Amino acid sequence: MEPAWDSELANFLSHLSAVQEKSLDVLVRKGKLLAEADLAGLAALENEEEQLVAGLQDCLREREGLLQRANREGYRTKDVRSLAKALPGRSQSPVQEQVRQASHRARLLRHRSLVNWVLVQKTLIHLSQLLEIIATGGRLQPTYHKDGPAPASGALVDREA
Repeated sequence: MEPAWDSELANFLSHLSAVQEKSLDVLVRKGKLLAEADLAGLAALENEEEQLVAGLQDCLREREGLLQRANREGYRTKDVRSLAKALPGRSQSPVQEQVRQASHRARLLRHRSLVNWVLVQKTLIHLSQLLEIIATGGRLQPTYHKDGPAPASGALVDREA
């Protein structure tokens, strides 16, 4: 690869790194806000999240453009890691280190996203249980009887209420 490729790839990875770091920051803050049930704080993150989505879309377009150009120029690569490895005579180039760090940050992003997803799921389960308590008036009743479904009851579904 010529030096232009090297610097172009390094620039892309620097851009990706910046977006990943911002994403990690937002995910960590969002996790704290979810745990605290801070709806106002979550709403305030919305604009930042939209900007991050746009930044990630830019990175995706840039990545696709690099890979298409590499394929046109004879480098048969399917991803940025293999493109960085195609750099001639550089077993440990700075670009390969940037790729390794970007991969590490991607794993951290997946982990933080999963943590936030679990927080949201637990909240939904809690809300579902609260709704069930309200709907049944706090009385546990079987869902089905021998002769069919249990009659509906509770303050929300009783006709008398």
